[in-house]
Amino acid sequence: MKNKVVIIGAGNVGLSYAYALTNQKTKVNEIVLIDTNEDKIKGEAMDLNHGMPFSPSKVDVKAGSYEDCMDARIVCICAGASQKPGETRLDLLNKNDKIFDSIIKSVLQSGFDGIFLIATNPVDIMTFIAQKHSNFPKNKVIGSGTVLDTARLRYLISNELNINSKNVHAYILGEHGDSEFPAWSNAFVGSKSIYNYLSPKQLDEIALKVKNAAYDIIDKKGSTYYAIGMVLVRLTNAILDDENTIFTVSSYNEQYEVYIGMPSIVNSNGVREIIDIDMSHKECELLTKSAMIIKNEIKKL
Repeated sequence: MKNKVVIIGAGNVGLSYAYALTNQKTKVNEIVLIDTNEDKIKGEAMDLNHGMPFSPSKVDVKAGSYEDCMDARIVCICAGASQKPGETRLDLLNKNDKIFDSIIKSVLQSGFDGIFLIATNPVDIMTFIAQKHSNFPKNKVIGSGTVLDTARLRYLISNELNINSKNVHAYILGEHGDSEFPAWSNAFVGSKSIYNYLSPKQLDEIALKVKNAAYDIIDKKGSTYYAIGMVLVRLTNAILDDENTIFTVSSYNEQYEVYIGMPSIVNSNGVREIIDIDMSHKECELLTKSAMIIKNEIKKL
């Protein structure tokens, strides 16, 4: 079976995703790069293919066109204006809405019927826009959501406690942006509550570091891309392997009628369901606030 992934947008995020795919064991056997700069993607495809003797899987990388979307399992949209220093993710909205309109039309003309994976910021709103433009079933349009933020949270906790991050079970929920928040009521190290390990002050400091992480990286190196590339590979594997794994992807929330980062079961059909976790009263208020921010921005379109 051809497990083709089409990556639209050969900027830092798209190429980090492609590079990570060639360096990890996956079921992906074909990667197609699409970008307005055709010479660039031809060069990028050549460069990636030359590393295949050292890749754990055999993957064919090529520069392509929207016609290649027809038999793809996943179309990942990374195209869009990049976040500049001092800009919030929401500042990018109007720029990227116009870009998506054109991209989605071109993808649909190919007859594509797979999973849309959205990485362009502001990702919750762009995922909503992708679903509206495509009219795909809501479960087949997924945003990277707060998966990266959750990874940052787990890394920071593991670093603080000197415990493997794989044994840290904690989530960042809400908008992938300034209104995101950690659901401390559902945070565990092993099977013990996070409150057994860290003080409220320490938790607040970690939460602030997570929220400001992207801004700090942008200030220092211009943009973030390596970690989100790895996030996209992990989501790709969950889809192609039909894993039924829980991620805080941006999935459609019926209550708020927006895409927002919530623990969701991801498999070959996209999002199987959102996990309804018990949150504290404060966390419920924070989620509602975050959803309203997303909803209000969508109304401006």
